[in-house]
Amino acid sequence: MKHLQKYTASDKMCDLIGDNYSVLQVMSRFGLSLGVGDKTVKEICDANNVDCPTFLAIVNFMNEGFPCIGDELDTISVPALIDYLRQSHLYFLDLCLPAIREKLLEAIAYSVENVSYLILKFFDEYTQAVRKHMEYEDETVFLYVEALLQGRMTGNYQIGTYSKHHDQVGETLTELKNILIKYCPVQTNATLFYIALHDIFACEEGLEWHSKIEDYLFVPAILNLERRVRNVR
Repeated sequence: MKHLQKYTASDKMCDLIGDNYSVLQVMSRFGLSLGVGDKTVKEICDANNVDCPTFLAIVNFMNEGFPCIGDELDTISVPALIDYLRQSHLYFLDLCLPAIREKLLEAIAYSVENVSYLILKFFDEYTQAVRKHMEYEDETVFLYVEALLQGRMTGNYQIGTYSKHHDQVGETLTELKNILIKYCPVQTNATLFYIALHDIFACEEGLEWHSKIEDYLFVPAILNLERRVRNVR
């Protein structure tokens, strides 16, 4: 059973990684490299101009499953959180999903069954839906928040609009997983097929956490920001 604990700025970064390897992805998206030695989380973050409370908020949320509440939300840097989310988008759209497609394509390269075509078609449609969702965040939601950070309310848009229509994009992968498990083409590179399926499970988990971070850290932080901007107008 994973030991749950709230990490602090004085903890060694190597201990965080050893406890929960998902910290590696958080580090990557904040631009933190390995070679951490025995340095603390704060020392690593300060040396790389990364907001330490925001880094810890994400790591602790993923480790404990409990979001920031009350005054804890005020410790989150909204610009740092937006940078993290943008880097997450690049990871899924430019690395993770294309790599899975390549493995699927190679695994079923010699199959002439209709299900092979349907697998790729479904995957491409799903990828396009994820891209549309994330581009909306990049081009609409984040620009709205950047205006808030400058003290400007733009139009009638509010973060509640985004929150209300925010889909859990990872859920759609369940259907693809079921197709792969139940209807694997006969003429298939089994090893690559298993690797692709494993990566899909991992991608689904990553997307679910990405959505949770948006729902339980990003949206509450922006609601606080909206209230502050309204109060000073």
